[in-house]
Amino acid sequence: MIAESADTVEVGGYHYFPRASVQMELLRPAPKTDSDRACPHGVQFYDVSDASGRSERAAWSYEAPQASMKRVDHWIGFWGDVELAP
Repeated sequence: MIAESADTVEVGGYHYFPRASVQMELLRPAPKTDSDRACPHGVQFYDVSDASGRSERAAWSYEAPQASMKRVDHWIGFWGDVELAP
């Protein structure tokens, strides 16, 4: 399991996990694209690797979020195709 927490936040249909509840050793920062650098929230994408394989840019974090995303400042979000258990 990559992340587990009863304290998640859903924003825009995506679940965000507190960083302390994520196995950060399974995440590697992905190289920034021009689109990443243009993000007003300072997005950092992560490649996720576990026993089932590797998924590129499957998770992200806002490192310098504006007011609308402050509640998930440095939390980890996952794309919809990443399986999340309740």
